[in-house]
Amino acid sequence: MVKTLIAAIALAAPLVAAGAPPVFEDSIAQRTMACTACHGKDGRAAPDGFYPRIAGKPAGYLYNQLLNFRDGRRHYGLMARLLDPLSDKYILEISQYFSALDLPYSPPATSDAPQAVLQRGQAIAMQGDAGARLPACVQCHGEALTGVSPNTPGLLGLPRDYLSAQLGAWKTGQRRAHAPDCMGEIARQLRPEDVNAVASWLAAQPLPADPKPVAALPRPSSIQCGSALLSAGSQKP
Repeated sequence: MVKTLIAAIALAAPLVAAGAPPVFEDSIAQRTMACTACHGKDGRAAPDGFYPRIAGKPAGYLYNQLLNFRDGRRHYGLMARLLDPLSDKYILEISQYFSALDLPYSPPATSDAPQAVLQRGQAIAMQGDAGARLPACVQCHGEALTGVSPNTPGLLGLPRDYLSAQLGAWKTGQRRAHAPDCMGEIARQLRPEDVNAVASWLAAQPLPADPKPVAALPRPSSIQCGSALLSAGSQKP
């Protein structure tokens, strides 16, 4: 009888544990699980390439993009609904949390683009094309293309399809920024084949030993880009 009771308790224990409510930590890591459900564990990026890496991105860049989704300058219904009830202050807290995550990047995918396409992409990224009124990507995104704190993202470690889609969104106005919208102006100068070339080349590049955004450009950029102030207020309750 005793042995039977012990056996019954042993069998029931997992059921009790399974029915127990989850522990609520009230930590920023737990509160941002809505983000990592799509953007991958710790914001490392989803395997499908649609949801980009957000871990380690400059805090000001993440903050601006979340505001852009919430306020209609970027168009994706799921993000807009998720962010609509959040204050600027809380959005800044989320941005700072993901920005501070120092996690390794996955190696880049092997490119199947022809060598001529990759060479064109490299030329645009590193030197620009004055004749086509295209500044070099390094002029704003840093010589190593890892971004510049606080507002300029790195361009490495992202899939080609994602990069192409974002350049297309800038080009068509589906993605906008505070004025002056420098990326919108630049994207509209890109021919479709140039979008493919620069996205293909960037996606194939390995990350440098130090993939973190730099603190400042070696020389000020002549390109003016609009962004929200990083010192966010609480415009939404």
